Amino acid sequence: MNRQIIITASIFGLLAVISGAFAAHGLKQYLSASQLEIWHTGVQYQFYHVFALLFLSIFAKEENRLTNWAYYLFTFGIICFSGSIYLLACRELLGWGWIIAMGPVTPLGGLMFIGGWITMGLAAYRNKQS
Repeated sequence: MNRQIIITASIFGLLAVISGAFAAHGLKQYLSASQLEIWHTGVQYQFYHVFALLFLSIFAKEENRLTNWAYYLFTFGIICFSGSIYLLACRELLGWGWIIAMGPVTPLGGLMFIGGWITMGLAAYRNKQS
């Protein structure tokens, strides 16, 4: 699991850098300042949770249910939270007005983040290593 967590974090970290650069250089002329700020929030939260995944890999030396849950909650939280934010920020540019229906996915991703932090904390608390 440790290797899987680090690989997942690496991929999401790479995508966060690309997303941030893409917004700064490619989307800047097409999105409003508020839409760029929304996009930037997605990038920030993606990075925060990349670091959470890397930290989680410390506890994943011995696979257990709590670290597995934290891994999946952080991973799907990034997809739901940041992914929906990226789509919502670009809905006008893409001409996908219907994407506003994805609005509820963002807080669902946020709940997954909260659950990931709770389960990671519990995993650390139950870790028998000194």
